[in-house]
Amino acid sequence: MILLAPIKTEKAISKIEYENTLTFKVDRKSTKTQIKGEVEKMFSVKVHSVRTHFTSNGHKHALVRLDKSSKADDVATKLKMIA
Repeated sequence: MILLAPIKTEKAISKIEYENTLTFKVDRKSTKTQIKGEVEKMFSVKVHSVRTHFTSNGHKHALVRLDKSSKADDVATKLKMIA
């Protein structure tokens, strides 16, 4: 399992609305290519780019920016992140 959980902070929600970007907690050993493939397969969307970083408590987060043809709002609604 590559995607562990969606991040639902206020900052992550604003990235959905303004940057068409989803934020996920991911497996520490996952690569950007694996994350991209998993998101495209799970949600039937086109991914533009993936950025990753480690948090101060050792978790890995991925910022997944969707292509203009795909809407992050739709995926967030499926995940029940936004109403």
